[in-house]
Amino acid sequence: EALAQVHKIAWLRLLDSVEGNGKGFLTCHVLDVASGTPAAGMSVTLTRLGDHGDLPSSYAFTTNEDGRLDGPALKGPDFCAGAYEWTFHVGEYFAAKGVATAAQPFLGDVPIRFGIDNPEEHY
Repeated sequence: EALAQVHKIAWLRLLDSVEGNGKGFLTCHVLDVASGTPAAGMSVTLTRLGDHGDLPSSYAFTTNEDGRLDGPALKGPDFCAGAYEWTFHVGEYFAAKGVATAAQPFLGDVPIRFGIDNPEEHY
């Protein structure tokens, strides 16, 4: 356990000391499993958790006809190691499609927290 933490600290220090080559990026693909189709037109928010200096703390997107973003959510110098959260605005999406929901929808905003360890990879 202690050795694993030493390796993690060394890895994080290495990431801080070298400039990335810009190969890594973050994408998103949303599927509407209720209809079996891409979730076209869904609002999605990406938030950086913690301190990332001068980088923006959040980004807003809308999925295209294929349920994807029109390009990477993050790439280049904006794509760095750390903790993030996608928020999928599912309630708004279903309301816009005319899906009948209860006064208190089962799904409103759906958050997913995740981490980026190596900004040279595709996530």
